[in-house]
Amino acid sequence: MPIRAENILSALSGDLGKEDFLTLLESESVKVERIVSHASSSPENVWYDQSYSEWVFLVRGQATLQFESGQRIELEEGDYLTIPPHARHKVRQTGPETVWLVVHLKEAAGRET
Repeated sequence: MPIRAENILSALSGDLGKEDFLTLLESESVKVERIVSHASSSPENVWYDQSYSEWVFLVRGQATLQFESGQRIELEEGDYLTIPPHARHKVRQTGPETVWLVVHLKEAAGRET
C-alpha cells in the first residue's frame, strides 16, 4: 500500500451552522479527528461529557468553549487545551470556518485513571 500525504485544510466547505467530522486516525486507545465548524454552536441543553481526556488544537478560526463550572475559554488560531474526563462542556460559538484537531485519549479497558 503506498503512503500518501494529505492536507488537514482540504475540503473545508460546508453549510453555516453545521460541523463536518473526519477521522484521521483511530486505534483502541486514541482517535484523531479533524472537525470543521461553520459558525456553529452546541444545542442549548446539550453538554459533552466524555469518559476520556480530549486534547483540542484550534488550527484555524476562533471558538468559545463553555464549561458547566461557568468557565468560558476563548480560543484563537494556534491555541490548544486538554479537557479532562467528565468536564462537561459545550461549544458556544465558532467562526465561519473554524478547523479543530481533536485527539481523544481513550483509556484501555480495566485501566484506572
